[in-house]
Amino acid sequence: MSVPYDTAYEPPESPEPHSPEEHLERLLGRAMNSFDLPDEVLVRLGTALAHDSALHSAHHSSGLHRETFRHTWLLADASVLTLWELVHNTAPGSAPTHELYADEEEAGVATSRLPLPPDPPSCGRPVLVELPPDPEPRHVYVPDDSADHARRLLRRAENPDGDRPGKSVARLLRAAFAHQITQAFGRPQLAGEVRMCFSLYEHAFLLFDGGETSLWEVEHTLTPDGRHMCEVYDTEEAARAAMERRARAWTRERRARS
Repeated sequence: MSVPYDTAYEPPESPEPHSPEEHLERLLGRAMNSFDLPDEVLVRLGTALAHDSALHSAHHSSGLHRETFRHTWLLADASVLTLWELVHNTAPGSAPTHELYADEEEAGVATSRLPLPPDPPSCGRPVLVELPPDPEPRHVYVPDDSADHARRLLRRAENPDGDRPGKSVARLLRAAFAHQITQAFGRPQLAGEVRMCFSLYEHAFLLFDGGETSLWEVEHTLTPDGRHMCEVYDTEEAARAAMERRARAWTRERRARS
């Protein structure tokens, strides 16, 4: 991002939190081309549950500036929709113009048409930096009664005393509104019959503030009567360590009986 030393960068948004609906209204209200957005996009955005904004790229030179912002919404069907906001001025000191696009390529074409001067030669500091695209999301969340799911998961956990997620984790998960459950694989330290006794699941939660957190559930039948047992941990490392401890204890008991 090329920003003169005497120019302070200011985002076009107030840092105060606001709802997805208010955020969209602000974008549409200030964009000179909001009427060009497809009706389908606006209908889908009417189901938004959460949103996030980030600076994608920027260029400042000779009193002219251009910033591109990425605005992303999580929708009720668990899909994600992104709008691209182009903010620029056409003369030094002039008021900023806002444009809004539903397609990144269209935003790029609009950016290329701006009357920005050529980049000055590099003199030991960056002139223009394009930020890499976000990686594919690791989780596909399903909006559901996720806070209650977290409570039930923690309630059924039979961890040894002092080895379960604390009250701070339970309080954090009260703000969960979407989650995904996936089975985790890869247990190189467990093999054979013992390996077949374990299942490891990640319960990933999306929070109202856009944060993410996970609980790791270990299911096994290495109990004296062979019944099914559930343990829950707040990290994958802790869950896998518990699996190994259970496996070693079961192996020792079995050898002692033989």
